[in-house]
Amino acid sequence: MPANPVLNAQRWGPAAAPADAATQTKRMTLGGTAFATGVLLFLLCLTGVWGYSQITQTTEIRIVNGQPTEVVTTAPPAIMWLAIIAGLVFGIATALRPHWARVTAPLYALCYGVAVGMISGVYELYWDGIVLQAILATIATFIVVFGLYVARIIRPTRKVVLTIVAATGGIFLMYLVAFVASIFGADLYFWNNPSPLGIGISVVICIVAALNLILDFGFIEGATQQGAPKYMEWYGAYGVTVTLVWLYLEILRLLSLLNRS
Repeated sequence: MPANPVLNAQRWGPAAAPADAATQTKRMTLGGTAFATGVLLFLLCLTGVWGYSQITQTTEIRIVNGQPTEVVTTAPPAIMWLAIIAGLVFGIATALRPHWARVTAPLYALCYGVAVGMISGVYELYWDGIVLQAILATIATFIVVFGLYVARIIRPTRKVVLTIVAATGGIFLMYLVAFVASIFGADLYFWNNPSPLGIGISVVICIVAALNLILDFGFIEGATQQGAPKYMEWYGAYGVTVTLVWLYLEILRLLSLLNRS
C-alpha cells in the first residue's frame, strides 16, 4: 500500500525483488530507516533552533483611533521564504527521484528546519510556551500512533488508505483554493478564526495528519518485507519527516486558536 502521498510504491516495486544472501545487506531495513529518520529529524531540529533564534520583536509607533500607539510586530527574515522554496524543490526532487533521497532528503530537512524554526519563533512571541507544548504534543501523538500500529489496532488496509488519502487531498485542496482566493483579495481562511468551527476544523486536520503516520509505517514495513533498495530507507524517512512537520505546524496552529478563543 502507498503511504504518505510522497511515498509511492510504484517507485520501488520493480527494484524490490527478493534479495539473495549476497545482496541482502544492500536492501532496506527497519533499523536503517529508523536511523535515517533520526538523522533527518536531528538536522531539522538543528537548523530549527537557529531559525527560532532569528525571530525578534520590533516596536513601531502607529496611529490607532487618532492616537499614537506602540505596536509590537514580528517579521520573519526573508531567508524563511527562501528556505521554504528551497525545501519544496528538494522535497519534489526526493518524491520524483527516490534514489536521490540520501542527498535531497537531508537538504529538505535542513531547509524546512529553518522555516519551521522561524514560524515557531513568531508563535512563541505571541504565546509564551506554545512551542514546547506543540513539540510535546507532536511527540506524544507519534508515540500513540506508533503504538496503535505496532499493536495492529489500526492497519493500512485499502479502505483506510483510501479514506486517509481522500481526506488529505481534500485538506490540501482547501489550502490551495484559499491561497488562490487570497491572491484576488478574498479571505477564505475561515479555519484560522478562533471560533468553534475554526477550532473544530483544526482538530480534524490534526487527526488526519496523525493518521498519515499509519500510512508511512505501512509503506516502510511493506517495502522492507519486499526487499526494497537501500536508498528507500531515506525515502521512507523523508515521508515520515514530511508528515511530522505538517502535524507539528497544525498542532501549533490549533494551540494558538485555543489561546485566542
